[in-house]
Amino acid sequence: MALQGVRVVELAGLAPGPFCGMVLADFGAQVLRVDRVGSPGDLSRLARGKRSLALDLKRAHGAAVLRRLCARADVLLEPFRRGVMEKLQLGPEILLQENPKLIYARLSGFGQSGPFSRRAGHDINYLALSGVLSKIGRSGENPYAPLNLLADFGGGGLMCTVGILMALFERTRSGKGQVIDANMVEGAAYLSSFLWKTQKVGLWEQPRGQNLLDGGAPFYTTYRTADGQFMAVGAIEPQFYKLLIKGLELKLEELPDQMSVTDWPEMKKRFADVFAQKTKAEWCQVFDGTDACVTPVLTFEEVAQHEHNRERGSFITDEEQHLSPRPAPLLSITPATPSAKRDPFVGEHTEDILKEFGFNQEEIDQLLSDRIIESNKPKPKANL
Repeated sequence: MALQGVRVVELAGLAPGPFCGMVLADFGAQVLRVDRVGSPGDLSRLARGKRSLALDLKRAHGAAVLRRLCARADVLLEPFRRGVMEKLQLGPEILLQENPKLIYARLSGFGQSGPFSRRAGHDINYLALSGVLSKIGRSGENPYAPLNLLADFGGGGLMCTVGILMALFERTRSGKGQVIDANMVEGAAYLSSFLWKTQKVGLWEQPRGQNLLDGGAPFYTTYRTADGQFMAVGAIEPQFYKLLIKGLELKLEELPDQMSVTDWPEMKKRFADVFAQKTKAEWCQVFDGTDACVTPVLTFEEVAQHEHNRERGSFITDEEQHLSPRPAPLLSITPATPSAKRDPFVGEHTEDILKEFGFNQEEIDQLLSDRIIESNKPKPKANL
């Protein structure tokens, strides 16, 4: 795979960090997750393809163990607020001195500087501070966060992954590692570059929820069907809009101009009345095979069985029959081969990992005795 041979040390944290580590593991990196001793593990369930080492970083001997791991690692991924790693004597100044090739990826909410850098926060707070949240919501209603995807995973985990890949590539030229300051606020803001760059072209002149691409247009929104399901409509271009009107069995000449903003509220009501007359399956029959840009809003229970996703194998199952999306994008020569095994137990691979990184059995036994590490190898099943 593309990242074969890359060693990543991921310090356990909330969902954005584990997602970043999972993407790297999916594409071939050897990702070892450093869990807290006695912790329940990755509650976000984004541990695919990783191994677990349980280590007490708050004790000096635990921090020393991590330093030895990082001396042989390619990437360190840490998810803490500013100053936490420095307090543990594990800051980039120390670790990069010991391993100049180390890529030190810092994934936080607000970044490594600024008055908010030591504050707690979640996706909605990062999205709010980025300016993006102000643009999301229905007309006349409060802004609302579209799940915790934009800041946590798009601006955070995925942007951090991009930073790591760029740093790995740059290292092939300079031979040096570097520090990555990835944070959800700036990552989400960067994702919104299109909004910033198009402010003066008329796309966002109306209040929130009344514009072309934020649910204000009758041809770019969702509609409820007769069976309580939904269809998504995105017929922006005139040629696609004509096909939408044709499918709805309306007459274009009897409707206001497509871009008559003042008529949009009434047109939305009219479209809603029409969509409510057929089920989702019936609307699929009407619009499938056309360029009307009308698609069903699929539930998690439906998505893997949709003909398009099924043909492409867009969703995969693990050995426990849990369904999840296949890694993206597809690489033609070195595609991702995600692990189908269950997620690791906390400390399941502690001893194996330490041996790989040069620890001898005597050192490992002492660390176990001092409760610096924890080993939780699963017991072999008895043959009945």
